[in-house]
Parts: sequence; C-alpha cells; structure tokens
Amino acid sequence: MAYDLAGKRVYVAGHKGMVGSAIVRRLESENCEILTSDRSTDLREQAAVREWFAAHRPDAVIVAAAKVGGIFANATYPAEFLYDNLMIEANVIEAAYRNDAEKLLFLGSSCIYPKLAPQPIPEDALLTGPLEPTNEWYAIAKIAGIKLCQAYRRQYGVDYISAMPTNLYGPGDNFDLKNSHVLPALIRKAHEAKEASADSIEIWGTGTPRREFLHVDDLADGAVFLLQNYSGDEHVNLGSGTDMPIIELAELVCDVVGFEGAITRDTSKPDGTPRKLMSGEKIAAMGWTPKIALRDGIANAYAAYRAGEGKS
Repeated sequence: MAYDLAGKRVYVAGHKGMVGSAIVRRLESENCEILTSDRSTDLREQAAVREWFAAHRPDAVIVAAAKVGGIFANATYPAEFLYDNLMIEANVIEAAYRNDAEKLLFLGSSCIYPKLAPQPIPEDALLTGPLEPTNEWYAIAKIAGIKLCQAYRRQYGVDYISAMPTNLYGPGDNFDLKNSHVLPALIRKAHEAKEASADSIEIWGTGTPRREFLHVDDLADGAVFLLQNYSGDEHVNLGSGTDMPIIELAELVCDVVGFEGAITRDTSKPDGTPRKLMSGEKIAAMGWTPKIALRDGIANAYAAYRAGEGKS
C-alpha cells in the first residue's frame, strides 16, 4: 500500500542543509504539514530530541541531518564524523519509535559500499568487503543507520526504510575548498580562477577515478517517492545511473563556468575509490528515474554559488 502524505505531519531532520532544504522544497507540493526543528534542538543530544518529538509527534520522519564533508574533512575530523552521525541517527530513530511515527526514511551515502565493489554497485554489495579508508568513519556511521532501521523493523514492526544517495550537488552546497566534495570545490576553483584570470586550476589525484553525481532536487524527488511507495528491509540506491572521470568533470565544470585555463593534477593527493557507480535498477523498477542532466545541474549549482546560496 502506498503511504499517502496528504494531511500528514512530516518532520525533516536537517532542513537547513543542502539535502534537507531540497526535501522541504519538494514536500511543499504535497498536501502535508512540514515540521522542522531549529538549532536549539541539538540532534546529538538525546534529551533534546526526545523533548522535541514528544511536543510535535510527527507522522513521518526523513533523516537528512548529518555531518558531511570530503576526503580532507573525513581525514581531519574522524571522531566527529563517527560520533556526531551515530548520535543524530540513533536519537532521531529512537524518538520516532517512542512517539509512534508511522514512517521513517533514513538517508545514507554511497560510501557505505566496499572500495572494490562490483560496478554498478547493487544494494546487496553492502558489507562484502573493506571500505575506502578516506571516508570510513562516515561510512561506518551510515551503515549503522541502515542497520538500526532494519533492527527496528524486525523487532518492533515499524515501517522504517533507508535510501543511499550517490554524490549530491546543487543549491545550498558547501563550497569551502578544504571541507567540500569534489563538484562544489571544482565550481569554486573554476570561478575564482576565471575572476583572477589565472592560467590553471589544480585537482587532487590523477583525475582518473570515476564518480556518479545526482542533483539534490532529483534526490529530494526520489526520497519522497520512496517514502510514498516503498516498504522493505533492504536499503535502496538513489543515483543518476551514469558516471565520468574526475578530469572530465573538471573540464565540464570549467566549460559551464567559462574558465578557459589549464587543469593540472596533484598526484601526491589521494584518488579515493577508483570507481563508484551505483545500480539504480531497484528504484527504476518501482517507476522512478532522475530528470536533471548533469550540465544543467552544474549550471544551476553555479548560479546558486554566485548568489551566495551555500557555505563558503
């Protein structure tokens, strides 16, 4: 049975982040009441989360709150990436159960999969091999979130599900060069190089690793689709279904931004996982596919960056 959002009170945890804000935008087209909590409710603190849930009692919950960042951030703040994300998901999932939430969607990350997983990566590749060391702290926390949803389903019979988005980008992204992911970092580098009339920009590693990207508005649409149409123990991949080498991504970003200089490679920096393309067969079989082409999405993200929509 489809889960009807009409008249429901839907809590979006992490509504000010890139993902959460996109989900809020998407939910505005549904006939539901959108609930959010401000920063006075620290999701890492159990008492604060329980108090909020007891006061608001949402019917449905989307867990989009997380501490996120790229390779540098994961390597620099491993304790924060593990502890903060464990606490956020555990507190929200437990409070949802205690207050009789009808449905919960936990959002993870494609980094949950083994470094050398088969390509495209099917959902059942989870826990079949070692993780990529450059983001294992975040990955372990997200795997724990998946397992927590499964455990609550099995022990309590609640309808808690998980979705694993691929690399996301779009309005509200983090464009800080030290702590951001590759695509927003490239947008900022290309823009600043263009403004400075620089001869080149530099990318980390060899540029050969392949990555998949999904615009955050597509992610939000897929998340709402799953909330309405999926009920199962296994998590569901949410991706675009295509990938490209980082060097080609850099060239595309430069073309969109209008930077005509060279692209150099710092091969002393890590590449990360050689390839990370997720299989989208499971959600496609349910009737959902993404709509935003990568070039159009990058142009949208660049416009948002120039408008100051995001962290920098």
